[in-house]
Amino acid sequence: MNISSISDSTIMEEYVKRFTIKAGKGIKTSREAADHFRAYFAESAKKREQFVVCFLNGQHRVLATETLFVGSITTSAVYPREVVQRILDLGAAAVMFSHNHPSGELTPSSSDRAVTKKLQTALAAIDVDVLDHIIIGGAEHYSFSDNRII
Repeated sequence: MNISSISDSTIMEEYVKRFTIKAGKGIKTSREAADHFRAYFAESAKKREQFVVCFLNGQHRVLATETLFVGSITTSAVYPREVVQRILDLGAAAVMFSHNHPSGELTPSSSDRAVTKKLQTALAAIDVDVLDHIIIGGAEHYSFSDNRII
């Protein structure tokens, strides 16, 4: 098969099959989490920032992963109330956050740090753990947990 005859959607389907972690499975490393999240950003990676949440049960196994907010090329508004509502709907005990930087820059901005802190505070009030916040920039990622920000 000629590589040029493979459609973008076929490549995306293969990526999703290979790297997304199915409900009931655990995520062990920030690299696994980044690969899992990357599929959610593939189509919009160069267009818009998105904020994705992976909802986990008490044993830190995946319940669901959902895109909650879509923004512009440089920012995405995140509303803690909506995150809390979805956590309660799913009965999640922990979460991991991710958003993309279409620019490819991995360094967290001051607003990235502020929204993470705001979410941590809101979720601590309802006994939900924030395990990580991962920034996806192209093929690379930045983990708040690995860098001891969370």
